[in-house]
Amino acid sequence: GLHFGLPGWRGSGACIAGAGACQTTAAMRGPRRAAFDAWYRAEHLPDAAKAFGVTTAWRGWSDQDPSVHCAHYRFASVAALQAAVSGPEIKALIAEFDRVWGDKVVRTRETFAVGDDVGFG
Repeated sequence: GLHFGLPGWRGSGACIAGAGACQTTAAMRGPRRAAFDAWYRAEHLPDAAKAFGVTTAWRGWSDQDPSVHCAHYRFASVAALQAAVSGPEIKALIAEFDRVWGDKVVRTRETFAVGDDVGFG
């Protein structure tokens, strides 16, 4: 499981079929977890959430592998997701990520349509 960066998050409480989501996974190389965690919390997550206009954004660290960080972004629609991952905003975010972290972090990105979301309040 993940330890999410937004305390008290309990889901939307409503089905949002048709929404889009993006997950990025970053694997750390070397002892940089604390610096990466602070940077992602203070800069990258808020910048990405604002640039993408997402409905929610959250992040956390893997319990199975403490070097793996995941961030999740939820979009109001698949069209909004597709526009975000092909637009200039993501290019600027990638450039800034590369400037700060270079080859110290290996990352992947997955996008998908949300089929079901059940929130428990």
